Parts: sequence; C-alpha cells; structure tokens
Amino acid sequence: MSKITYNAELLKIMALFETVTRTGLKDCFIDDNNLLTFVVSDIEIGKAIGKNASNVKKIEELLKRKIKILSFNPSPVQFVKNLIYPVSDVEVEQQDKTIIIKGHDGRTKGFLIGREQSNIKNMLGIVQKYFKDIENLKVI
Repeated sequence: MSKITYNAELLKIMALFETVTRTGLKDCFIDDNNLLTFVVSDIEIGKAIGKNASNVKKIEELLKRKIKILSFNPSPVQFVKNLIYPVSDVEVEQQDKTIIIKGHDGRTKGFLIGREQSNIKNMLGIVQKYFKDIENLKVI
C-alpha cells in the first residue's frame, strides 16, 4: 500500500476545514481537475456541508476556490454514486473489478466521461485510491 503524504499547505487547509465544520476529516486532495475535495464519513456529511451549505460557502470564501465535500462509503458502488453527485439519473453497479455507470441520455454520459475522457480517468483515480481491487470504470 502506498503512503499518503500531505504538504504544509494541504495540512493548513485540512485544519481550517475541521475548525469551520467541526467535523472529522477522512482525507483531502486536489484532483486532476484542480478541484479541492474533502472526504468525510457518511454520518458527518450533513454537518460538514452545514445548513443551506453555509460551511461550503464559508470555506470557498476563505480559500477563494471551489470545493467539493464527498461522503465516504465502504461500498464501491455507493462511493461512486456519492462521487458523481449531483448526477442522480444513473444506475451504478459492480461487475467483478469494474464499476459500470449506466446513463440515460447522451448529455449525462458526456458529462461523466468528459473531454478526452478526463472526468472518467479522474474518477477512476479517486476510486482506486480507496478501493484497490477496482480496475476499471465504464460509462454506458
């Protein structure tokens, strides 16, 4: 298993997040799309977001960048559903070592895949960070 390392800037951001939201933080990273993502446990997601997304707005204002708060779930299928939220009109299932996302229209599929498959590659990297046995992510 590879070792996760954080730099000083990311540690400061993590401390700020925990102070503002008063929740425990499972992980924090900047993904390939340069989006700052915070991962919290399922039971603390509501508290982390805050009433009317007040904590999200406050952190975005302090950091002057967009953030995403992601709910961790030990099931790869549910984790992927949380990862692609707010896209909700899709079916997600696991077949062996592949997660399959079934989109109902071309626009949703295009959004999930992204230009030059950037979104799906980014999602696969995030999923593999937590679920080593997942080898592929497909949108059909």
